[in-house]
Amino acid sequence: MVKLNSNFGKLTSSYLFPQIEKKVSDLKARSPSSEIINLGIGDITKPLPEPIVKAIVDAILELENDVSKARYGPSIGFSFLRKAIAKNDYLDLGIDENDIFISNGAKCDIANIQELFDTDSIVAICDPTYPVYVDSNVIAGRTGFYQDGKYQKIVYLPCEEKNNFFPKIPDVPVDLIYLCSPNNPTGTALPYDELKKWVDYAIQNKAVIIFDGAYEAFINTKNTPHSIYEIEGAKKCAIEIRSFSKKAGFTGLRCSYTVVPHELKVQNTSIRECWVRRCETKFGGVPYPIQMGALATYSDKGKQSIDTIISEYVDQMKTLTSGLKSIGWKFYGGVDAPYVWVKAPSSSWEFFDELLTKAKIISIPGAGFGSYGEGYIRLSAFAPKEHIETALNRLSGIYTCATQ
Repeated sequence: MVKLNSNFGKLTSSYLFPQIEKKVSDLKARSPSSEIINLGIGDITKPLPEPIVKAIVDAILELENDVSKARYGPSIGFSFLRKAIAKNDYLDLGIDENDIFISNGAKCDIANIQELFDTDSIVAICDPTYPVYVDSNVIAGRTGFYQDGKYQKIVYLPCEEKNNFFPKIPDVPVDLIYLCSPNNPTGTALPYDELKKWVDYAIQNKAVIIFDGAYEAFINTKNTPHSIYEIEGAKKCAIEIRSFSKKAGFTGLRCSYTVVPHELKVQNTSIRECWVRRCETKFGGVPYPIQMGALATYSDKGKQSIDTIISEYVDQMKTLTSGLKSIGWKFYGGVDAPYVWVKAPSSSWEFFDELLTKAKIISIPGAGFGSYGEGYIRLSAFAPKEHIETALNRLSGIYTCATQ
């Protein structure tokens, strides 16, 4: 008799975002005329830039006359895009096109990359952080059972107010380390000296860092690396994953890339070659038109369009943070990432419910990102500026003192 993978039974009740959707749906059913503003959104709200649209359309038209473009493409991605990424994103960092793999979204590779490593690997994960890091390792069988708000075998890296939300180096050796900078949900980016500590630790303990740089395009603080490979030695211990989603509006198109340096080896085995084999076995590649759209992000017009979009999101971040200051709310982030980490006056879910019912505003409860996220909510500057302004007006009419 076939048996289910028992590790699915170890997952917590449900993924965070469906829980939120249900609460919002229930409110709409009770109050269908309510205008609900989504400040929890982690999706883009601006149209795809014209140079990218044109590149995709032109590529689709190519398929009508050139059968070679309609055939199976390379599972690791077309060379033209991998070369462009190496030239534009990793110039002088020692990363070449052979280290770069095109994928259909950072979330997929974040979840799949752990397949390369033994199921007995000890995993260290920031708390709070993006739920996929934890859940993918639960399914793989590395975590043990969920008890008292934590999984037994995970080494949690607390990101707390008292340490500026920087993850603390663990006291015990670990094998796999998940880092996200700028961090989702806290919006905190790791400065050079903090990231160097992790590279040094990984080299010393023969660990591998899985570095999520999905929000790299929003970094504007000096001495904050955009890539982990800016740290000496990182190519021997780190895998980096980036996405076109947030910076270029590809959330619905699905295109990202993963960097696996040829220097990275485990037990004298090339991790890059293992990833090549995994891609060839389990991945059919990203469609040619989508990769042509991604290539257009590196054109002069594409770069200009992206710079404009990022600057608009940054302006929305400033609107949100200045508005929260004016009503006396205590918060963090909102500088190097489009997220603001707000301290709640009650539990995360209680404050989420209060904002939803009183102000008709959707937030994200911090507890959904880990136990150390309890007592916070995440607000997003991806929401249109007019929505942010309306939400702030509602909040200023309800809350007149700081949430301490």
